[in-house]
Amino acid sequence: MPDYIIVGGGAAGCVLAARLSEKADVSVLLLEAGPQDTDRYIHWPVGFFKMTAGPLIWGYDTVPGREIEGRTIVYPQARVLGGGSSINAQVFTRGCPQDYDDWAKEEGCDGWSYADVLPYFRRSEGNDTFAGPHHGIDGPQGISSGSPHPLTRAFVRAAQQAGLPFRADFNAGEQEGVGFYQTFTRGGKRCSTVVGYLRPALSRPNLTLRTDVTVLRVVLEKGRAVGVEVASGAGTEIIRADREVIVTAGAIGSPKLLMLSGIGPADHLAQVGVKPVHDLPGVGQNLHDHINFDVIAELSGSYGIDRYKKKRWQAMAGLEYVLFGKGPVASNIVEAGGFWWGDRSEKTPDIQFHFLPGAGVEEGIGSVPSGNGCTLNSYHVRPRSRGSVTLRSSNFADAPLIDPNALAERYDVERIIDGIEISREILAQPALSRMIAREHLPGRGVVGRRELEKLARQYARSAYHPVGTCRMGVGEDAVVGPDLRLRGIEGLRVCDSSVMPRVVSSNTNAATIMVAEKASDLILQ
Repeated sequence: MPDYIIVGGGAAGCVLAARLSEKADVSVLLLEAGPQDTDRYIHWPVGFFKMTAGPLIWGYDTVPGREIEGRTIVYPQARVLGGGSSINAQVFTRGCPQDYDDWAKEEGCDGWSYADVLPYFRRSEGNDTFAGPHHGIDGPQGISSGSPHPLTRAFVRAAQQAGLPFRADFNAGEQEGVGFYQTFTRGGKRCSTVVGYLRPALSRPNLTLRTDVTVLRVVLEKGRAVGVEVASGAGTEIIRADREVIVTAGAIGSPKLLMLSGIGPADHLAQVGVKPVHDLPGVGQNLHDHINFDVIAELSGSYGIDRYKKKRWQAMAGLEYVLFGKGPVASNIVEAGGFWWGDRSEKTPDIQFHFLPGAGVEEGIGSVPSGNGCTLNSYHVRPRSRGSVTLRSSNFADAPLIDPNALAERYDVERIIDGIEISREILAQPALSRMIAREHLPGRGVVGRRELEKLARQYARSAYHPVGTCRMGVGEDAVVGPDLRLRGIEGLRVCDSSVMPRVVSSNTNAATIMVAEKASDLILQ
């Protein structure tokens, strides 16, 4: 019987399994529904664009959005060892100190201020460029600086022409400005939490990994989590835990599992045929996400990476990667971006940008007529709209109902329009405009905020940063406390992006890893 059962071998689960098993007298079992991370596209940094569809994700879509013209949005959630850290775009950003200070001061999360969590960011980080008080250089998580594409460099110059200052390091306490993103890579390959944390730990006799195992429910006895019921090729079985069950299935998977176990809003559970065991109304609520819009320009020549859609260019890029570990295959494509203000009354920038020297790279983004384009996407980093994850039925095989409630708040609508306008201004600067033939989306004929709003509702999509569905904090709507223990049930914790009370002002992978790092200390203490 293991001391700890970790449900979900994603970004957080791999960190926890590695850290907990460092203690020799502790036994750990890590369960992952998906396969091992053997797909080559996982390990090639450029391969992330292949990961928004296929067998390594759950295949989720949202429910039709009320404020986005009834559209459904593709919602990729990883179903593979490493979770999001195995399929994401590898951008390394943490958010700003204010994010974490607000968790502590406004959400009741004592111990989660920036000063509290910075040691865990540093502990995780093995940075090949930056050091000092904000960075770690010896941690398991490889962080690298790349060799940006010439078109990406032109974007950074154009953003400076538009008034954004150059920023060399987005993770040193301030984010405003434009610059080159560091990435979760090492030696020209993706450094997922499998690579950085889990694989070096698997030789330990006190750590067991099982993949292709679906956890059907958490087993509860007399108000305590005592194990899990799982399904695998051999049928179903119950595995008991001596100390704790730790749920790390992500912002969609964790509330789904809790609700299927009878933990959640009692009325909703009864409606879908699940016997309520513990009425906890906050489970599955507070879903929020960064909602993205892509401004796409058609280039006047083959200046970007779209040439690599042709077989001969792919062959050349592959050869360069095999021989030297460099070139387009070693790039995450999203090599630069920045943070700036839409609402100047905000203390810190409220819009984030990502530049891609190609078109049609990410899910839902169309290409351009000539085939040569570039993309500048943006989103409001502190969305006010809140949605939910609920059950479709009592059958685990049924996908949950995912409702981000995108653009429900007028404030979010205004900020997404701000992002579009700033993106257009950057693309119009001389450093880039001389290589641009025309604006493809929105298109030159679309002018005025009212028309941009209509377009945003037609084309806005997820930036793949869902959080909040097992909110950490205090009060009746909180699911876990600051120690990540589930309220009202002993021996059960949630330790992943679902506990974030508010999404951070950036990409979420680094923050998720930090949560797991801190969780390991909380558990072992």
